[in-house]
Amino acid sequence: MGKKAKIIGVNMIPFKKPGLQEPYPVMAAKAVKGALEDAGIDYSEIQQAYASYIYGDSTCGQKALYMVGMTGIPIINVNNNCSSGSTALYLARQAVESGAVECALAVGFEEMQPGALKSHWDDRISPVEWLQERLVELWPEVPQTPRAIRLFGSAAEEYIEKYGANPDIFARVAVKTRSHAVQNPFSLFSKPLTLEEVMSAPKLMPNMTRLMACPPTCGAAAAIVCSEEFAKKHGISQAVEIVAQALTTDLSITNDNIMNLVGADMTRRAAKQVYEAAGIGPDEIDVLELHDCFTPSEVVTYEGLGLCEEGGAEKFIHDGDNTYGGKVVVGPSGGLMSKGHPIGATGLAQCTELVWQLRGQAQKRQVENARIALQHNLGLGGACVVTMYRMG
Repeated sequence: MGKKAKIIGVNMIPFKKPGLQEPYPVMAAKAVKGALEDAGIDYSEIQQAYASYIYGDSTCGQKALYMVGMTGIPIINVNNNCSSGSTALYLARQAVESGAVECALAVGFEEMQPGALKSHWDDRISPVEWLQERLVELWPEVPQTPRAIRLFGSAAEEYIEKYGANPDIFARVAVKTRSHAVQNPFSLFSKPLTLEEVMSAPKLMPNMTRLMACPPTCGAAAAIVCSEEFAKKHGISQAVEIVAQALTTDLSITNDNIMNLVGADMTRRAAKQVYEAAGIGPDEIDVLELHDCFTPSEVVTYEGLGLCEEGGAEKFIHDGDNTYGGKVVVGPSGGLMSKGHPIGATGLAQCTELVWQLRGQAQKRQVENARIALQHNLGLGGACVVTMYRMG
């Protein structure tokens, strides 16, 4: 057994729409300084750093962290699509658990452009083109829309067809998520939504509207990971343990159906690994932040994480088991849908929210007696990181 990895400091800055943000080094430095202050340690005690982003040149991590200090430590730049932030956390946790370092930093940041995601390289093979090609094979009449919208909107169609679900479940998730965001001062959107508003918004796909898609945003977040011995040495009493963590990529069965193309199988396998390693099952989770880049992703993920049986998401949603008073509070922060999705920062913002929840610091959105937290962060192309936390 390796050392236990503890999170002793977290921070995020409020996310903003593209064009309203500060430069990425400024955002990242603010997030890191806040995490250091939260932990009560100096940057000189950080022995390694992992910097997550996908839109930027090489060594943006160094540029950002040099604004905090130039201490000569290893700085590793991490790009794993939308799961980049959690991948940075995964690497920091590995470094601590292995005994390579006593204290590591994971920081994520992103400056995004308005509109749907697109490739910035048109002179080479796209790493996600195979997903689009397989999608067309599975659904030859798929509408022509931007690629992420196309994939997740198609997964919604497949889910409805396979399980006979009412298409309004995707709108109901958006309404639930926004009701949580109203209580979060870090959320980009805080105006409540009605089912009718979501359903009548401009259509992106046959059963997916604009209010079922997350906005492009800019921001930064950070987490400090250390050994149990380091935390004790510094008298830190509010450390949150990373109980178990798994990172999965695609298998050949990804090609079997559209829901697998958007991460369903990766999610199932990552969750299974985490539950087995932790000895804690999905029925014991109190609070969850998942990758709700589109509401169909959230619906598919309920089942992938074992929160309900296969095909049981509609009942899970209608019974209110995804919110306060139900089985598990999903997305108390407002999620990507309301808080925003600055890709490199997303996984670490999820981590920040869950640490605040376990410490009892989430103010009006606090989940009562939160003891076990779970995080799900997905990147197509692909990688899925599932992380379980507990206080102490």
